[in-house]
Amino acid sequence: MILGRIKGRITTTHFSFHVTGDPKKFEYVQIMHHDDDVGYVLSQIVDLIRTGEEVIAKCTILGYRAENGAIKSLREPFESGIEVLRAQDDFIQTVVKLEASDAGALVGNLEGRDIPIHLDLQTLLTKHLAVLAKSGAGKSYCVGVLIEEIIQKKVPLIVIDPHGEYDTLQEPTTSESDKIGLQKFGLKPHGFGKNVQVYGNTKLLGSNVKPLKLSDKFTSEELGLMLPTKLSATQEGLLYSVMQNSKTMDFDELLFALEQEESPAKWNLMKVIRSLKDQDIFGKHSIAFNELLQSGKCSVLNLKGIVPQVQEIFTYKLLKDLFELRKLEKIPPFFCVIEEAHNFCPERSFGQAASSGILRTIASEGRKFGMGLAIISQRPARVDKSVLSQVSTQIILKVTNPNDLKAISNSVEGLTSESEDEIQNLSIGHGLITGVVDVPLFVQIRPRFTKHGGTSVDMLANAQNDKQFFEKLDEFEDKELLPILQSNVSKKDIALMADEGSKIKTALIPCVLYICESNGEKFSLLLERMNGGIITDLFTCVSSKLPEFDNLTQHELTTLQQAFSLKEFVVEQYIAKFGGGFEVKNVLDSLVKKKYLKRSQSQYSIDTTYLLVDPKTVATHAKIEFISTEFDIKLEPRLSFDELEVNLRKFVQVTDKRECYIVKYETI
Repeated sequence: MILGRIKGRITTTHFSFHVTGDPKKFEYVQIMHHDDDVGYVLSQIVDLIRTGEEVIAKCTILGYRAENGAIKSLREPFESGIEVLRAQDDFIQTVVKLEASDAGALVGNLEGRDIPIHLDLQTLLTKHLAVLAKSGAGKSYCVGVLIEEIIQKKVPLIVIDPHGEYDTLQEPTTSESDKIGLQKFGLKPHGFGKNVQVYGNTKLLGSNVKPLKLSDKFTSEELGLMLPTKLSATQEGLLYSVMQNSKTMDFDELLFALEQEESPAKWNLMKVIRSLKDQDIFGKHSIAFNELLQSGKCSVLNLKGIVPQVQEIFTYKLLKDLFELRKLEKIPPFFCVIEEAHNFCPERSFGQAASSGILRTIASEGRKFGMGLAIISQRPARVDKSVLSQVSTQIILKVTNPNDLKAISNSVEGLTSESEDEIQNLSIGHGLITGVVDVPLFVQIRPRFTKHGGTSVDMLANAQNDKQFFEKLDEFEDKELLPILQSNVSKKDIALMADEGSKIKTALIPCVLYICESNGEKFSLLLERMNGGIITDLFTCVSSKLPEFDNLTQHELTTLQQAFSLKEFVVEQYIAKFGGGFEVKNVLDSLVKKKYLKRSQSQYSIDTTYLLVDPKTVATHAKIEFISTEFDIKLEPRLSFDELEVNLRKFVQVTDKRECYIVKYETI
C-alpha cells in the first residue's frame, strides 16, 4: 500500500514524505533504493506533522539486510519522489529477524502488527535483562509475563520480591480484559500453583508459605559485610579474633565466644549481632538450595514485612551462596529476578547496600556460569551504572523523570532521540525493547495468564471493610475472653496433617509473658508455669530451663563452654582440641548427670533441657490477643510468678509481666 512520496531534505539516516495514505506514528515502511544491491530498505515513521491541509511524515532509516546477514545502513540517500510503502510483515521479519522460536519467551506483538516478539532465553540467561519504568507504568505486570514464559520453558527461577507482588502467579487471572486479550493469541488463563513456591515470614503471611530462612553459619568476612552497622577497628579485631580458629560460626557460637572476651567493645558488637539474629531470617533449618532451584519451578522470596536493610543482608547472603555453588556446578543454571533493584544495588552516589558487591559480581561474571539476572527498577538513575552497563536486553516502559531518561540513554545502545522522546508518552502495556535484534522495537505486552499482584490498594474498599467489621462487633455474643498467644498453625491445619480418623485435643497451657531488658535492649520472654521453662517454639510448645550455674564448679563451667563450641564430640576429640587427661571424662559425665550434656554410647552432645544461649536469642514476638477459643482442657499452673522470676532475674532485668495461655494441639 502506497503511503506517500519522499520530498524535502533527505540524508542517509532520515527523510520525510508527503502523506497520501493513512499511516500511524511508529508505522514501519519500506522504500526501494536505486542501488540494485540494496533493494528495499526498512524505515520507521517517528513523527507526523500537519501544516494546513498537508501531512508530513518524518522517518528514521533502520537499514537493510545484507547478504552476510547483517543490518546495514545506507551509503547513499534515497532519491526524491520515490514511493513509500507500508512494510509487509514478512519483510519486517526478514530485516529484523523476528523469528518465532519454541525456546523463546513470547512477550507480545510488534506495535501495530500481529508479529509476535520472542525473547531468546539463552541470551537472557547469559547476558541479563533490565525492565525499567516509572511507578504505575506496568513494570510488575510485564515482569509477570516474562516469569510465566520462563516457568513454561522449565528454567529454574528465583524472584527477590520486596513487596509481595508475585505470590499471585499461583492463580489464574480474573481480569476480563486479560481473558479477551489472551484469546487473540490463542491462549487461555491458567495459574502456576504447582510450579510456584512462596517463601516468606510465616507469622505475617500465614501457613501457605514456607519459612524464609538461610543458614546461620557465617565466615568472619561475611559477618563484616552483613552486620547492619559499620564496625570500629576494635570491634573488627574482636570479631576476627574470636573466629580465627573456626572457619564458620553460627550466632549462638559467636555470642557465646564473645561473652568470654574481656574487651568492653564486645557489648555493642553483641547487641548488633543479636539484632540481626532477632530478624528471624537465619537458622539451622534453612532453605534447601536443591529445593529452591528445580526445573520448571519459580521460587518467590517474599520479603514483605522485613526492614529494607535486612532485605539487603538476606539478598547478599543468598546470592553469594548461590553464586559459589553455581561456580562449582552443584546447582543448575538459573535466572534471578531482582525487584526494586535500586535498593539492592544503588548507584554509589546514592549510598551503599550490603548486596551491592555480589550483584556487581554476578552482573559481570554470572554469564560465565549460567546465572542470569533481571534488574527491575522504577528509578534507573539510582541503579548502579556498572550493573546496568552489563545488561544486553532492556524493556523500557513509560519513564518521565529527566535523570532516569538520561540514565537509560547512557546505558542503552542504539536508542534514537525520537525513541527517547516517545518513552515519555508510552501507554500502559506498551514498551520499547532493545537488544533483541539490531534495532529498538516498540511492543504491545501480551496479557498475563495469572493474576496481577502489583495493583494499588483500594482505600475506599478498605473503608467499607472497616465499616462491616464494626457492624459485626454489634453481633458479638457474651463469651469468655482469654489472653491467648497463638501460633500460625490452626487446628484445621493439624487435622489436615493428621491420619484419617484421628482426633485433635486442644489444651491451654498457663504462661507468663515477661517484658525484659538487658544491656539497654528490651524484649519479651515467654515462660510456661508447669515446669518453668522458656518457650522456644510456640507451635510445638517446646521449652528449655534457664541454667543453674551456681550448681557447677569452675572446672565444669569451663568444660561446658568448650563442649558447647564442639556441639557433638567424643572424649578424644575434646582432648585433642582443649587438652586434659583422664579426669575429662568424669567431668563430662557429671554434666550429663546434671542434664547439661547428653551421651549416646561414646558420643557427647548438648542437651536441650537447659538454655545455654543468651535469653534474648529466644525472645518471642507474638502478641497477646483476648479471644474466645474452644478447648478440651485448661491446665492449672504449678508455679507462681515469684517462683518463675527467681532464676530469671539472674540473667535479665524484668520490667513487666502479663499472664496468658498458649494453645497446644495433640493428635489422639
